[in-house]
Parts: sequence; C-alpha cells; structure tokens
Amino acid sequence: MSIQPHLPKQVKIVEVGPRDGLQNEKETISAAIKTELVDRLTQAGFANIEAASFVSPKWVPQMATSTEVMAAIARRPGTIYSALTPNMQGFEAALAAKADEVVIFGSASEAFSQKNINCSIAESIARFEGVAKAAKDNGLRLRGSISCAFGCPYQGEVPLDAVADVVGRMRDLGCDEIDIADTIGVATPRKTQAVMARAIEAFHVDGLSGHFHDTYGQALANIYASLELGIAIYHSSVSGLGGCPYAKGATGNVATEDVLYMMNGLGIATGIDLDLVVDAGQFISQQLGRKGSSRAGNALAAKRAAA
Repeated sequence: MSIQPHLPKQVKIVEVGPRDGLQNEKETISAAIKTELVDRLTQAGFANIEAASFVSPKWVPQMATSTEVMAAIARRPGTIYSALTPNMQGFEAALAAKADEVVIFGSASEAFSQKNINCSIAESIARFEGVAKAAKDNGLRLRGSISCAFGCPYQGEVPLDAVADVVGRMRDLGCDEIDIADTIGVATPRKTQAVMARAIEAFHVDGLSGHFHDTYGQALANIYASLELGIAIYHSSVSGLGGCPYAKGATGNVATEDVLYMMNGLGIATGIDLDLVVDAGQFISQQLGRKGSSRAGNALAAKRAAA
C-alpha cells in the first residue's frame, strides 16, 4: 500500500545564485561572467531570477556591477528579474536598471536586527514604506524577505509570534510574495511546519516562499515538509553557491540541482531544464576554481562525462 501525500502539482523555483549566492565571494567576479550565468539560467527556464543588488559597494563590493549586469542580460519575456533594494537610492537604481521586482528585507529576530542594522524590527520595516509605495506606483512587483525565521545566531530560538508579526508587516506594505528564510540553516521538518503554518495564518499560502540554507543538511527535508503544507515557491542557488557567515565552512543556500532532482522525482512540474542547470552550475564552479556543492549536479555531470 502506497501513501501519497497531497503535494502541489507545480512549484516556482526562484534562482538566487547570481545575487545571494555570489555576494559573499571574496574574489571579484566580472560582470561578463555574471551576465553569462544569468543568461544560462534564463535559457534553463526559470520564471524568477534574483540577478542584482543595489546596495552600497562599500558594504557589498561583489554587487558593484549590478547596473552593468542588468543592462547586458538577455531577458526572456515572462521571466522576473529581481533586485535587492535596501533604500530609496537602491530603488531608483533598480528602476533605472529595469528590474521587474524589488526585494525588501527584515528579520524575525530582534537581536539580529539590532546587531546588523542597529534598529528594531519595527523600525527596519518602517524604513521600507517609501520603497514599497514607489514600487507600487511604478508597477513593479514587491517581495519581502524575512531572515532568521527559524533561528538566530545571537538569540537562538525565534518565537512563532515574531515571525507572524513580520509577515503581517510585510503584508501591510503590499508585498506580493514573502520569503520565510532559514538564514543559518538550523531548521528541521517539524519546526519548519510550525513556522510555515503560522506564516500561512498571516498571509495567503500562494504568496509564501521557503528560503532554506543547507548548513546542517536539512534543506531538502524542510522543503518537503513545506510542500506538505501547500507552499509552492522555493529559493535555491545553482551549484549551491553562497556561504553562511554565521557557520564557518557551511554551504549556505540549498543547491538548485538538488531541489530540481527531488521535484522531478516527486512528479512536481517546475518548467526548468535540469540538464541546462547542471551546465550552468559546472560553468560557474569552473569560473570560481572549485567544485560545486550540489550533489545531484556533480553526480549528473560525472555520469555525463563517463557516458
């Protein structure tokens, strides 16, 4: 007797490698390489690619070429190209670069908010009111990202009520989608379902996404746990790009190839060509001079090479 849980028939994968994945790389990556990476991901069929970040180059030097990259990429109609915008200056740059979606961010952890941006959660969200209004006035999609929703490097446990509160604040700003992020990768499936269930109470399930890091190897299990609740949007990073600054040596973002391999096995449609994503992962790994951290990507590449 087989037990088939009720899972979504289709999911949207938001590819965050070009922004969230590359931003912590120490060696400067040229705009041409970033552009080719985005173009390869576009060709693979992603409906949403996080391609740029309009933050101060002083704080995130790797993203200093965002304007150049956004001007050079070969855009596919229907694909959403997103940019992180921390303030109105960043928003104006994103608007000029023809971003389709701007991303604002806050933390579910009061300690994390104070440590990183020296203000409370409420103050941090209030700072985005101008950006949110400008996005709506200009017809752009608005996405809100909530970090440390499952645990914090400073305070440890994050109350479910705190997550729901920030979801509500993001909702009230007019966000079309809200990301629930396991920034340090500490979640396990039961905790994941508790957090997601609370988020669903504060926002419609169709607009919630899971952003899981694989620090402790739990990301795929947490995605499956979220699928069981009807969450149908997930973030991932090609070749597992991205580290976790709070856990030395941790891989950070869950690898796109691994997520796609699981979705294919579950019979869940993504509209994405896994073979082309493997190619993109091998390409960027070669450019960075190291082996990628996607198990499925490396296995498929090795199988291909042996054929």
